Amino acid sequence: MSDSENTLSAQSGGAQPREQWSSRLAFILAATGSAVGLGNIWKFPYITGENGGGAFVLIYLLCIATIGIPIMMAEIMLGRRGRQDPISTMKHLARESGHSRSWGLLGWMGVIAGFLILSYYSVIAGWALSYVPRMASGIFTGLDADGVNTVFSDLVGSAESLLAWHTIFMIMTMTVVARGVRGGLEKAVTYLMPLLFILLVILVFYAMESGHFEQGLSYLFTPDFSKISTKGVLTAMGHAFFTLSLGMGAIMVYGSYLPEKTSIATASIAVAVMDTIVALLAGMIIFPIVFANALEPAAGPGLIFKTLPLAFGQMPYGDLFGTLFFVLLVFAAWTSSISLIEPAVTWGMKTFKYSRIKMSVISGLLVWFAGLFTIFSFNLASDFTISTSITTHYGEFVILKDATAFDFLDYLTSNIMLPLGGLMIAIFAGWLMKKEYSKQELALSPFWYGTWSFLGRFIAPVMGIIVFMNAMGIIAFFESILGIKLDAFFRSLF
Repeated sequence: MSDSENTLSAQSGGAQPREQWSSRLAFILAATGSAVGLGNIWKFPYITGENGGGAFVLIYLLCIATIGIPIMMAEIMLGRRGRQDPISTMKHLARESGHSRSWGLLGWMGVIAGFLILSYYSVIAGWALSYVPRMASGIFTGLDADGVNTVFSDLVGSAESLLAWHTIFMIMTMTVVARGVRGGLEKAVTYLMPLLFILLVILVFYAMESGHFEQGLSYLFTPDFSKISTKGVLTAMGHAFFTLSLGMGAIMVYGSYLPEKTSIATASIAVAVMDTIVALLAGMIIFPIVFANALEPAAGPGLIFKTLPLAFGQMPYGDLFGTLFFVLLVFAAWTSSISLIEPAVTWGMKTFKYSRIKMSVISGLLVWFAGLFTIFSFNLASDFTISTSITTHYGEFVILKDATAFDFLDYLTSNIMLPLGGLMIAIFAGWLMKKEYSKQELALSPFWYGTWSFLGRFIAPVMGIIVFMNAMGIIAFFESILGIKLDAFFRSLF
């Protein structure tokens, strides 16, 4: 780090970051690595299928533009100005702007959210990891849809197998975290992210030969506004937070390593665009294969583990391409998992004066243990479910019904913690942080600063409140009292 950067960091009042990204491109690749992962290739296609296809995609893109990018800019800005872990950053920035240090609770929520997400994210990444040797062995060659489904069912039904792959993936994650930002993550994403894009493009060309490419594109990009529902709109909002790694401290801590002269706006837009392209490419690959093999697009979380192996099993050199794809999918998940645990590691290093290696081991063990709940929810404890509802004289309003531990953690983080974290980030950056500080960090023209300020102060908070209210059953409650359904309202907007 140069003397000028040291001076600027000291002026910000934060602690000196241990490392910085070597360039703007390095940050973009690292932040994209954090954003691009299982959420794009595993989650986006199946929630698109569950919510009607093209209309959902349109709403999702609007959410990325009006919620995702403004909040990402705000989170990077807070991280770079604070130059510390999320908890210490929020305490420092609140004090700097004359507000309560209780804003450190926002940092705590982000750290905990990242911890919980990684506990089940690692298990799903373990699925991808386990498919590497299966693909290489040729087990999927010539299998029909039923055969592929059987392989997947046998995997998730075995607690021992899931535990083994979960353990391996967590060891991989904490090994890189222990090596530091520039020495571990930056080197990896420099090569792995471009390769992932190349393989996705190759698979799109294969999907063109499936005979159902136009049908897949139509499903993905042709909006059927009659299928717009309250659930779909709120799922799109929630996924905009999930896929960009917002509200979990990861982007804030990555921002703390960002050089002063790097444009936050340019970097945020680049990350959002690359993240969205990956999600759309994944859909362009998967849906033609789904229709070509008479599969159900709303197949749920197992969609990518059933459709892609089926395709690779039928295509020339499928074993080779399938193996490479799942290797790179693992690495995409790997870069995301590192960002999820980094906030907790940096906080522990400062608080307990532990070395990075020691804190990485402790954090990894805690996440590994928490992951057992997700593992057992697919097999040994699959009958243990959670149902939550609100009962009034107007009737019963169901929030969760027969949710497994995995379902509950996904619901808690995606629908409550991340939108609430993003909401509080938008409120702090837009309403409480002094304008002179945000203007200094963002370095935007008056027009674009005004645009960011409007979206961050009004649109993003309103959206976050709506997602949070829905998750708590409040929207369903008012729908019943007023005798209306918001589905019709959302359709009228389009």
